[in-house]
Amino acid sequence: MLAQTPLSALVIATASGAPMRSERPKPIHLLCGRPMLSYVLDAIGDAGVDRVSVVTGPFGDWVSKRVLEDPPSVSLNFVEQRQGRGSADAALLGLSAFEDFDDDGDLVIVPADLPLLQTGTIAALIERHRTSGAACTVLTTVVTDSGQHDRIVRDRHDRVAEVRRAAHLSDDEGRLENGDSEIAFGIYCVRRGLLAPALRRTRPDRSDGTHQLSDVVAVLAESGHPVVTAPVLESPVDARPVDDRRLLAEAEAELRHRTNLRWMDRGVTMIDPSRTYIDATVELGVDVTLFPGTMLQGSTVVGDGCEIGPDTRLDRCSIGRDSVIEKTMARLAVVGDNCRVGPFAVLEPGSDLADGLVTGPFYASRAGE
Repeated sequence: MLAQTPLSALVIATASGAPMRSERPKPIHLLCGRPMLSYVLDAIGDAGVDRVSVVTGPFGDWVSKRVLEDPPSVSLNFVEQRQGRGSADAALLGLSAFEDFDDDGDLVIVPADLPLLQTGTIAALIERHRTSGAACTVLTTVVTDSGQHDRIVRDRHDRVAEVRRAAHLSDDEGRLENGDSEIAFGIYCVRRGLLAPALRRTRPDRSDGTHQLSDVVAVLAESGHPVVTAPVLESPVDARPVDDRRLLAEAEAELRHRTNLRWMDRGVTMIDPSRTYIDATVELGVDVTLFPGTMLQGSTVVGDGCEIGPDTRLDRCSIGRDSVIEKTMARLAVVGDNCRVGPFAVLEPGSDLADGLVTGPFYASRAGE
């Protein structure tokens, strides 16, 4: 990745819990044990960003507290948008949170509801932006049916003219010659010095009066600044927003698949990966075998050579080396090395099993035992 100018990021995390029918703000709904916002921050940080401004709605304390329980590697600032005036207003607020802001640098802008976004996609967007010399680069892809996505509209010279919101599109606007559409996901890389003036020049949406970030593309293009697109998605699901509980479950399934592949590459055996559930916060040793129905949650740590399952749930537990845990439920428990636990065992919070213990079936342990 190129790094010739300073690089920071702005994350729009203003959504309430309404799309999820929940009191919890959407950005901190959990996937594989972590808030979806944390996955976005990880992808951004691993792409070389060093400072991030997160714009929340009027529930910022809840969001910041939850994210900082497991802080990302990047430096974070949080700012609240107390009134829903649109994503352009949110971006202006986000810019104000930066100290010693360098107008010569570049700024990555990402919505908070894209937990499947990968570092490679962000890195490729940044590289495309810097090698093209554009004022703004828009992450896009070409699809047959644009659905509810915003669409790229080009002028007669094939230059990007605007991002047209789905609600304002006629069927043929922005169509390519073969009838496909180039859609945008709300992910941008922008020259920082140009962003604030462009945001102030956006016009209110005629339907609700809000100012939308996507209108910056038209403002910059009309001013003669070059705008380009970057069709650089690592995977087709990378930029799929999570807007309801059904999509939350689909995103969780994809993240679990990625997590399982990563652990198998590191020396973990899974008899049936489709029935193995590992939170992103879990740590596993080498030569661990996981049988179907295994669920590992929270800060659980499993030592080398263990066999876990089938049908076992461990929540924030520590398991020593070469232990076998079969058909067991345990929470906040410690199991030593070379133990044999279960089948049908229950370990209550605070349980601490000594090295070499063999419980036998239907074992129940409480704190201090």
